Amino acid sequence: MTDDNAPVRFDTKIAVLLRDDLETWQRLNVTAFLVSGLGTQVPEVIGEPYADADDTPYLPMFRQPVMVFAGSKEILTGAHAKAVSRGVTLSVFTSDLFATGHDEANRAAVRAVRRDGMDLVGLAVHGPRNAVDKILTGASMHP
Repeated sequence: MTDDNAPVRFDTKIAVLLRDDLETWQRLNVTAFLVSGLGTQVPEVIGEPYADADDTPYLPMFRQPVMVFAGSKEILTGAHAKAVSRGVTLSVFTSDLFATGHDEANRAAVRAVRRDGMDLVGLAVHGPRNAVDKILTGASMHP
């Protein structure tokens, strides 16, 4: 007999790393933006659609938890370099994106800065559990 509610240990990890000096609204906004693209590039992280007892349909969501971490600018910069070198699925949010108003302007703002010059305020990664853990070395769980 199996317990349908037993915790599942996933081989992969979805993690968001936020710079620890962001305001609360920024942390929430950055997290939402960062994870929004994962399902388009890694469709297996998305579960099945939901429905309530009245058959009202709801969108599918991630099938595994999203872990949220915080760290200094230096930890974020180091995590970014490790993620790029390991080739994991990665999204970034730079401080410049707080001043843009739409997707095209966001992409242009990221495109305008070399990788090592970006003022990162957040990143999201998906990959093998151990690789993601190594990328996040030094970060702590978001309070």
